[in-house]
Amino acid sequence: MTETAHRTQAQRREQTRTALLDATIDSLVEVGYARTSVQEICARAGVSKGAVQHHFTAKAELMAAAVEHLTTKLRRRLAASLADLPGGGTGVAAAIDLLWAGYSGTLSTAVTELWVAARTDPELRAAIRPVDRALGRATLEHVTQVAGELPPERAEMLFWLTVNLTRGLALDAELGGDPNRRRQLLDEWKRIAVLLYQDATTEPS
Repeated sequence: MTETAHRTQAQRREQTRTALLDATIDSLVEVGYARTSVQEICARAGVSKGAVQHHFTAKAELMAAAVEHLTTKLRRRLAASLADLPGGGTGVAAAIDLLWAGYSGTLSTAVTELWVAARTDPELRAAIRPVDRALGRATLEHVTQVAGELPPERAEMLFWLTVNLTRGLALDAELGGDPNRRRQLLDEWKRIAVLLYQDATTEPS
């Protein structure tokens, strides 16, 4: 078999895998975890059930891979955006907006569905926990690099405060909370974070 044929087979396998992952995310967002069956995913991806079994040994593995697929795209987008941020307090406020955009929307909806299900499903919990932690570590690394003059421990504190706030606000959005209140809370956190940043960078060494 020629190298081109091998490459074409590999490309087809990757296309099928990507179609399954995208279909899984779409289903989680549109119909929720309870109705996201393997049959539903196959129908959305336009593949057979055997194709799923070829790529994934269990539904939990497919779910974790789908979130990882989504978060990989998010990490790349965040990395590119964070690299272009201005310095100082303006950059802190802009970074918070980027994290809010990244941790809300499609990612928030899909992950919320999975974490609620994972509460009583040990296999699913074990599958998605490493993915969630990897996203946090990778994003923190980018934020720390951008922070520059900010002490690493202070950058980490601001990052995790922002992540937990944005996740809470994203859940509020899922539950139909007031968008004006969310914006006010996010703006207030940006104001506080800028002050914390300024205090940390002006402290005597």
